[in-house]
Amino acid sequence: MLYIIRPIEETDEPFLSEILYQALYIPPGASPLPRDIILRPELAKYIQDWGRKDDIGFIAALKPSQILVGAAWLRLFTSNNPGYGYIDDNTPELSIAVLPKYRAQGIGTKLLTELLCQARSSYSAVSLSVLLDNPALRLYRRFGFEVFEQHDNSLTMIKDLERVAS
Repeated sequence: MLYIIRPIEETDEPFLSEILYQALYIPPGASPLPRDIILRPELAKYIQDWGRKDDIGFIAALKPSQILVGAAWLRLFTSNNPGYGYIDDNTPELSIAVLPKYRAQGIGTKLLTELLCQARSSYSAVSLSVLLDNPALRLYRRFGFEVFEQHDNSLTMIKDLERVAS
């Protein structure tokens, strides 16, 4: 499958809404979450007003159709308004998802590679939150994310961007 990776634009916010929903892991056999869950403030803040000065993100689009299939982005949160993977005010939190039909084809890997490469010029680390049974945990570990803390079945992970990969 041929696809391109390009920066997220303000006009991509509707697609980011879909990807934010797709990023919410639902264990096999569990009922889907209502679509309007992403309107809750604790989730909406991950994409609202996309394009702030510290936002970094990329979209995957099929070639030549330009159908959008995935996205990965970073956003800073504060101690007064933390995200689920909050570590500190200087560590952006990662969000990533690929539409189900296009998963397991290397798109998430390519998005994450591009995002972390870009992030190195602005940040020393990146964080995320992931459930222990989410298959994406393997991807994060492969990219060098390490457990920062655990709360029940949820991990907050961190990737040191200053450490040279071995």
